[in-house]
Amino acid sequence: MKKVEAIIRPSKLKAVQRGLKEADIPCITVIPVKGTGLQKTYSERYRGTEQSMILQSRVMIMCVVSDKHLQKCIDVIKNNACENQAGDGKIFIYHVEDAIRLSTGVQGIDAII
Repeated sequence: MKKVEAIIRPSKLKAVQRGLKEADIPCITVIPVKGTGLQKTYSERYRGTEQSMILQSRVMIMCVVSDKHLQKCIDVIKNNACENQAGDGKIFIYHVEDAIRLSTGVQGIDAII
């Protein structure tokens, strides 16, 4: 099992979510995050005053998938979140030792299906 974390633009969330659902990967967790990467800073007007902002608003999508669905998950995120610009985001992949569904006690790969 693998855990996929993708940090993407908030405007791309619906497209990624729809793509994952169509690819039979419907279970995701979404967290609003702020951060900076290659874009560094930008200016924003707030109450008539221009302010330099350091952190960009993004969303982090997390999902745990079987090894056989990993590449499909990555492809869906790349195809739906990428605008070929700095600030598109990143995808991180981690190995997951085990998973347990709390409601039934099912363990392993069956807990994420």
